[in-house]
Amino acid sequence: MLQYKYLQANHKNRQKTGGEIMARITACCLQKGGTGKSTTSHALSAGLTARGFKVLVIDTDPQGNLSYSMGSETDTKGLYEALNGESVVDIIQHTAQGDIITSSSQLVGADKIFTEFGMEYLLSEALMPIKDNYDYIIIDCPPQLGVLTINALVASTDIIIPITADLYAIQGLSQLLSNIEKVRRRPNPNLLINGILLTRYSSRSILSRDLKESIESRASDMGTKVYNTIIRESVAIREAQTQRMSIFDYAPASNPAQDYNDFIDEYLNEESEKYG
Repeated sequence: MLQYKYLQANHKNRQKTGGEIMARITACCLQKGGTGKSTTSHALSAGLTARGFKVLVIDTDPQGNLSYSMGSETDTKGLYEALNGESVVDIIQHTAQGDIITSSSQLVGADKIFTEFGMEYLLSEALMPIKDNYDYIIIDCPPQLGVLTINALVASTDIIIPITADLYAIQGLSQLLSNIEKVRRRPNPNLLINGILLTRYSSRSILSRDLKESIESRASDMGTKVYNTIIRESVAIREAQTQRMSIFDYAPASNPAQDYNDFIDEYLNEESEKYG
């Protein structure tokens, strides 16, 4: 019953003239490494797939951690070729964990390669033929601003900000907001900040608790929220990545598996609250 309500809300949310369904495109983004962007992208896509949705993952990080974790082949065509105009239909890999457009080491030089006018629309244009084939498209962003992050923000309907309770990550929030505002001014005025997701959290740390309050204050300044769910720190996350498995398959009873399931319920309920 709950899954049916989500599906119903999802379809009402993105219904176009003619009855076609538009994908909700969510970027996991923050200009700081090690905050759980790839982990969250992986868990979000796996959890949505388990709930019966059709999901596509896009790995825009040249490091390719998510591509590896999902068991994809990284020596074939991927995002680099898609941004160069090759058909995305032939580039999508259908892995045991779901569909993915993989990263590649060629993306390291993206800022020097993709310099032509309108370069910020390359990913949006690449997705046009297939985005109505999916309920959700999840984009894992690199930890720095550049042509790849800008393309992700322009192509997305909304953003999730995974963040750890540390000072440097909090500083990255201001930088991210500045860039979101630039994207909103012209290429994507409807881009939404869904919320901030606390990851790798330890309630036993006084510093973590203090910085959590700072993050909540910053979220209010940004006109968004901190998700009720907090992703607890656990070695199971790293072990699952090593085994190239989702956290739900590797350790379904672990704290982060339970936490990510709760977070996905929140993510889906955002649509139910608006359209249910």
